[in-house]
Amino acid sequence: MSELVINDLHASIDTDAGDKEILRGVTLSVESGRTHAVMGPNGSGKSTLAYVIAGHPKYRVTSGSITLDGEDVLAMSVDERARAGLFLAMQYPVEVPGVSVSNFLRTSVTAVKGEAPKLRTWVKEMKEAMADLQMDPAFAERSVNEGFSGGEKKRHEILQLALLRPKFAILDETDSGLDVDALRIVAEGVNRYRESSGAGTLLITHYTRILRYITPDVVHVFVDGRIVESGGADLAEVLETEGYERFITAAQPA
Repeated sequence: MSELVINDLHASIDTDAGDKEILRGVTLSVESGRTHAVMGPNGSGKSTLAYVIAGHPKYRVTSGSITLDGEDVLAMSVDERARAGLFLAMQYPVEVPGVSVSNFLRTSVTAVKGEAPKLRTWVKEMKEAMADLQMDPAFAERSVNEGFSGGEKKRHEILQLALLRPKFAILDETDSGLDVDALRIVAEGVNRYRESSGAGTLLITHYTRILRYITPDVVHVFVDGRIVESGGADLAEVLETEGYERFITAAQPA
């Protein structure tokens, strides 16, 4: 059983106007095999939480801790975090012109696992993972994310998830920009990986539509850089009906 533990996490970013605190004391534990959905309005700091866990240099942790199976994540470099079992599916995946999807994926797996997969085994595994996501085999020879549609970019993120097999998947608004069919395929990919690996999932979103396909064990309402309420999957239905207004109002100082 693995566990990702975030305790009283505060993080800031430098702006032209000076230091700006974005995370204001986030406490959260995600266990193997469980899915936690973090939901909140735009600008509440949800994506910042994802990037801080992954080690983005843009953000500075001012206090608090993140541990993975008792090890200090904040003391790890970005690549060490990946090797330890953390994976981030980005909201806006970057383009890597001139690097094919197949080469990118094999290089990534080699870097994370410390050795290159055998070529024959690798090709079979990659083709099977692509078929599960209904991806054309020719996709493997295209440059990473160059000219990809929104759905193709997100399928590529889930393809990485399937092949890297991390302990914890942090999915930052994976549903953003997807049509109904692409959303279903991507969600099925997440569910398939979770069920086969027993990995933990931190699903960040502000819409409930992806939760029609991925059922969370816990839902957290995230407002103004912190969790203001947690509950079961039914809390997402409350948000769908009522929105975030009452949580935003309650979080404001008196």
